[in-house]
Amino acid sequence: MSNHAAVSAETLDLLKRSAAVPSVPHVVTRFLEFTQQADFEYDDLAELLGTDPGIASEILRLANSALFGVRRKVTSLRQALTLLGLKRIRSLVLSRYMVQSVGRGIRGGVDMSYLWRRSLASAVLAARLADALLPGQREEAFISTLLADIGVVILADALHQRYLPVAEHYRPCQPYDLTDLERETVGVTHAVVTALVLEHWQLPELIVKAARLHHTWPLEEGLDEQVAACARICNGSSRIGKLLCEKPQPGQVAGVCCQAMDMVGLEMSVLAGTLGKIESDIQELAEILRVDVIPSNTYERIANEVQELISTPQT
Repeated sequence: MSNHAAVSAETLDLLKRSAAVPSVPHVVTRFLEFTQQADFEYDDLAELLGTDPGIASEILRLANSALFGVRRKVTSLRQALTLLGLKRIRSLVLSRYMVQSVGRGIRGGVDMSYLWRRSLASAVLAARLADALLPGQREEAFISTLLADIGVVILADALHQRYLPVAEHYRPCQPYDLTDLERETVGVTHAVVTALVLEHWQLPELIVKAARLHHTWPLEEGLDEQVAACARICNGSSRIGKLLCEKPQPGQVAGVCCQAMDMVGLEMSVLAGTLGKIESDIQELAEILRVDVIPSNTYERIANEVQELISTPQT
């Protein structure tokens, strides 16, 4: 953990020993072992995933969804694995088990329905923005953004009353950045704790680093180019994703979206073209992951405000 500077060693040690850090399910461990072998067989991978009927049916459902645009009916797990590719399958497997492990309801004062709703909105947006900026790392952008805030739950679960004043701010229409309050209250940020969990789950370094940096701006110098790009996407998408889960005040949309897209490094026109497409993606993925989302007109409203902003001549 030497790259996690200026954090409370005592708090991190407590978290490592805490039952709040979810253990890695056997299927995930075996899946990651399989996919790290250069000569693995898809048939063996299909057999492994087939031992969990839930994940097998969800992979088939995903393979046939509009989210990934497969043109013909997929009927076998082996066919789904080949068509979707390892990165997408990894995203689904990890997302499914992380949602299952971290849970739902209220944990340590954190509304899990809100957390997953916000995380899904941010992650789907991140995947779309990665298509324009970092297409080869689309799935890394998606998974690092989806899981970026699980450190909030781990801290709330492990530290209980100490973290409660922070957890109470993880709600709609609250100040965006929790990290200053976290440092002051418990000596470590949820971004660092998320990275700790993702390392424990043996996720790729790119995903771990992007999640750790999703509240860091400007980014530290000397970062690998792909890490920096993925972190920028994660950071900007998380800001806009929060906005999509509340009722922004007049004038708030322009400021948040402009700042976020400056971070990402893409024009506002890219965001305008993306916002109209993601709500159905979020709904579909929420059903696959069994996460509750609340239909609203916020997506349309923000899309209209962004479109109006880029259509208005700048003086």
